[in-house]
Amino acid sequence: MDHCKRWVISNFERCLVALVLWIAFAGTYFIEEKSIVLNSYYLPVLVASYLLGSRMGLLTSILSILVVLLFALIFPERFFRGQPFWSTFALFSSWAGFLILASIVVGTLYELSERRMVDLRNAYIGILEILSKYLESTDEYTKGHSLRVSDFSREIAWAMGLGKTEVENIRAAGLLHDIGKIEISSEVLRKAADLSTEERALVETHVAKGGNILSSVGAVLQEVVPIVLAHHRYFMVSPEQNDGRQTQIPLGARIVAVADSFDAMVTDRPYRKGMPPWNALEELTAKAGTQFDPQVVGAFKRVMAEKIEGV
Repeated sequence: MDHCKRWVISNFERCLVALVLWIAFAGTYFIEEKSIVLNSYYLPVLVASYLLGSRMGLLTSILSILVVLLFALIFPERFFRGQPFWSTFALFSSWAGFLILASIVVGTLYELSERRMVDLRNAYIGILEILSKYLESTDEYTKGHSLRVSDFSREIAWAMGLGKTEVENIRAAGLLHDIGKIEISSEVLRKAADLSTEERALVETHVAKGGNILSSVGAVLQEVVPIVLAHHRYFMVSPEQNDGRQTQIPLGARIVAVADSFDAMVTDRPYRKGMPPWNALEELTAKAGTQFDPQVVGAFKRVMAEKIEGV
């Protein structure tokens, strides 16, 4: 059920285009007014071009033209009644031309806008990656942590069959999950001894601080914020901890949680030696279903098995 839900969410735009196109097909059969039938096909073509780009818009327009021609051959009396053939042919030709032109224009505008958004997003992520590296450069024990979590998160997301956009959002969240620590004293972050209650509470605020930093960026990273805010939440929360309210944790946050915990366990710290990878995997498996999502842990184990086989 969850897999089907994720598939529908990942392919929502295509499902929407297919639904609108199917409605237009049905209208071609049931509606006898020719102008209404032809104009109804602009909707699926514009939707496909706006949501999926010029290529899908063009394919939708061509499919629409072929369907109308097929119906014209099957029911010629509905398309040619009372009109000369050349008049109807001219009407179809102009309609088909405008349909194709609309798909190309709208699709091209969408792709230009999407390209600008990707460039802007990459610029923001690049800047924040520099900040992450600067933050981690003051502590040799956490150096490269965010990059490793980002790579692990992306590989888990691919292993779970998520779409490209969702994978990129999860990768970005893995990179930026600790960005809130910029606003926390480096002395506290580098402290080797056990933290006091006040210091621990301060460190725990890095999640909310990170969410605030990323929210200030605007729409570019809006899909990343919920993942960063939830990546420290337990997969299964007790009623006492949850105060009687069930909270839905984004899948991206569950993925980053596994990647973050694994890297933390295998990395040396001033106060302990890092675990061997297989022991860290056993720890994740033991806590699957409580602290971690079992499906995410299973996907991560597949990723690590492929890495080990490839060595």
